[in-house]
Amino acid sequence: MRWKKYDKDAPHAYAFGVFPTLELLRYQTRRVVEVLLHSQGERNEGIDKINALCEHARIPCTVDDKQVERLSPKENTYAIGVFQKYYPHLDPDANHLVLINPGDMGNLGTIIRTMLGFGVSHLALIRPAVDIFDPRVMRASMGAAFQLAFQYFESFDAYHAAFVPHHVYPFMTDGAVSLPEANFQPPFALVFGSESSGLPPAYHTYGTSVRIPQRPAIDSLNLSVAVGIALYAAANP
Repeated sequence: MRWKKYDKDAPHAYAFGVFPTLELLRYQTRRVVEVLLHSQGERNEGIDKINALCEHARIPCTVDDKQVERLSPKENTYAIGVFQKYYPHLDPDANHLVLINPGDMGNLGTIIRTMLGFGVSHLALIRPAVDIFDPRVMRASMGAAFQLAFQYFESFDAYHAAFVPHHVYPFMTDGAVSLPEANFQPPFALVFGSESSGLPPAYHTYGTSVRIPQRPAIDSLNLSVAVGIALYAAANP
């Protein structure tokens, strides 16, 4: 089959790169439609693993340099996993990370990888929000997205209504509690605003707002950095 460049409205998406494709095959096997390989990657040890996984799962695996080069935005892409999009739901008993209107694909991918590193695997995305299936997100996550449960919501109130038992901790530069003094009660929801504007004052009324202590030389931390600090603190009370 001849695949077209990624379209957010299409029913399928791509994992670019050997390691992301391996993660796709390991964690979302039944979603995989086909794997495309580039001949220049034949000496990459990951290609042998891809071939073995595809053979075991009876997934078509084709060497097609032209398709790989046409689909991938970067050079030296040796593997592309083509998969059907899927829409999981959040576990009501799990801890959640909630991102309000995230707009940067690289940030989202980095955050997803960081989440798994600190034991949080459920992500709520409040629209408008970037497309989690965009290959730029998938690549930045290094395939970690394939281990993630995620769900989109039209508003934070819609999320909150669906998960009333969760203890809400909005992270704000003027939060009521300093992070070292915060006591995260599970199941919790760590809530972060967009890269450009953070959370509006109304979020002080949700749960316990938390601030990350920082020097006055900057006005705020990068979103992915702030989320990483919060996840570490929540994982190591």
